Amino acid sequence: MATEDVNEALAAAEVTAIESTEKQQPPHKLERKWSFWFDNQLKPKQGAAWGASLRKACTFDTVEDFWGLHETIFVPSRLTPNADIHMFKAGVEPKWEDPECANGGKWTYVVTNNRKQAFDKAWLETLMALVGEQFDEADEICGVVASVRQKQDKLSLWTRTKSNEAVLMGIGKKWKEILDVTDKIAFTNHDDARRSRFSV
Repeated sequence: MATEDVNEALAAAEVTAIESTEKQQPPHKLERKWSFWFDNQLKPKQGAAWGASLRKACTFDTVEDFWGLHETIFVPSRLTPNADIHMFKAGVEPKWEDPECANGGKWTYVVTNNRKQAFDKAWLETLMALVGEQFDEADEICGVVASVRQKQDKLSLWTRTKSNEAVLMGIGKKWKEILDVTDKIAFTNHDDARRSRFSV
């Protein structure tokens, strides 16, 4: 899905979200606000800094808006390779430099079997767990990234902390339960993204 396609889909989703909110009164408020972000690194401009193509798509705070946006636009298998979809807490940018993310890391799940279907399912289950506040350590989670790549797809669950092992293991174990997978998921801190610290 090209950037132009995402912009068109966003316009349609906003209408859908508004219509669904108007039909169901009152809307079902979420515990917190969330933002979807989009990044397509297919053709980065020469010399452009990482994140130059990162764009906030929209912010939502109701169940109805979440479903309207997810079903209309934010399904990973519809994206072209090198695209990323992010869902982060409102006010947090999906960048290592963001103060909420700077001292954290990420749990990563690499989708290997039945890629597209498994990827979409894992993405949706993770989104529902986040907006539904299913993690005991929800305040320590920044958001999730779906990365579409040519050879493999992956989900990364970003955390605020990299040093509280008990919190990190709680998040990792709960996420693995939500994903319902036997594959290992690994934790990497943002300071040293090349070295895995834990796996469950």
